[in-house]
Amino acid sequence: MQYMQKGGFQKNSLMRLTLMFTALLLTFFVATNFLIYFEKMNVTPASVNAYYNGSEEDFRPARTYGSMLEVTHGHMAMMAMVLLMLTHLVIFAPFVKRTKILFICFTFLSALADEGGGWLVRFVHPEFAWLKIAGFVGLQACLIFLLSSLAVFLIRSKSDENKKDSSSDDSDEIPDSPQDFSENNNGKVIAKTIAEKISQ
Repeated sequence: MQYMQKGGFQKNSLMRLTLMFTALLLTFFVATNFLIYFEKMNVTPASVNAYYNGSEEDFRPARTYGSMLEVTHGHMAMMAMVLLMLTHLVIFAPFVKRTKILFICFTFLSALADEGGGWLVRFVHPEFAWLKIAGFVGLQACLIFLLSSLAVFLIRSKSDENKKDSSSDDSDEIPDSPQDFSENNNGKVIAKTIAEKISQ
């Protein structure tokens, strides 16, 4: 956690590798979010209302309190951890503080709207279907932006590390100045002289 807290993951290759595979798995997570959502409903209020309140035409029963509670219980813990990690990276992004605060708040509020919208449609009023749709679209947009930013960041960090290593290798092979070159040669001559005297 110290790498996440202090931003040291930018320089730690193993941490970057972990984040790369995390981003890959979360990309599949976002993809399956779309598949699951559109398998049940679409972005129209009528479809959302039919899913939660049931439909006589499709012989679909309304969602029960118990089934919704089980789904919400699992989603809340999972989304909290996912958004904690991804929005934490926004802290190190080159944005002004106000932009970071707004984006972090918008991401978490979208998650709450996505999850709470279904409850409001089922037990309060069907008109809250728009809140469910807006929450889903907003949350997925934030996740895609965060994962894309993470991917770009990891690629740039790797590129910067390679440039730094290349520069370090060049500095070891080529003296920085004529004086350094002279000192290196003098050192070799002295070492050679000492070796000859020892052998005699």
